[in-house]
Amino acid sequence: PAPTELNDRGGCMAFFPCYLQHCYLSNTLTEHYSASHQSVPLRLSGWFFNDRMKTNEKIITIFGGSKCREGAPEYSQALRVGELLADAGFTICTGGYSGVMEAASRGAHERGGRVIGITMSQFKSEPNRYLTEKVPSEHFYERLQRLITQSVGYIALRGGMGTVTEISLVWNKLQTQVLDPRPLVLLGDCWPPVVREWQRQLAVSDTDVEILRFATSPEEAIDIIQRESRTVRIDDRTASVNAL
Repeated sequence: PAPTELNDRGGCMAFFPCYLQHCYLSNTLTEHYSASHQSVPLRLSGWFFNDRMKTNEKIITIFGGSKCREGAPEYSQALRVGELLADAGFTICTGGYSGVMEAASRGAHERGGRVIGITMSQFKSEPNRYLTEKVPSEHFYERLQRLITQSVGYIALRGGMGTVTEISLVWNKLQTQVLDPRPLVLLGDCWPPVVREWQRQLAVSDTDVEILRFATSPEEAIDIIQRESRTVRIDDRTASVNAL
């Protein structure tokens, strides 16, 4: 098993496991994935990073819960986020399944955007039908690394403990400068009181919170992403090491 990183500087993130490395590469192939009587071209790629390095595309990862359905506020927000990111020329990356992940994928796909889903072999559920590229992961920690290392920014919507774990890992990496500065946007009214409670109950300083960005609308979130990701550069060597 990968080691657990407990960093005193990590504040509230310190009690979340921060597992690194150990990716298993799989071959690249092309297939068609069908669901709900719809088929979209789906590229199965064990290593999508090489393509990103060649095209220098800008990837934004979206975190959020899998349980919400169409009509829920966070589903509508994620759908709009996907649309706006695709319109702005970003590639979106999600965990690839239902809820917020589906909504963001759908929004981007319907605007002609590229949609990467970081799936996991251990999950029995099918990926959502809006993915244009699927990146299988052998285990949970590999999946987290792939969601994080190649992105120039992150947007988190309402979710459960999985979403909190993803936010905490990115936050810790930014705080400890494992990742160079890039925007981590918490979208929705749920986040300010949660973060205030972390500050009240845990060792989370004002300096820690300054790393975060808060948005109340998809438009505000995308404005932050566009403004603060403009100068982010992914170090190919660092990204490769972090993802392996």
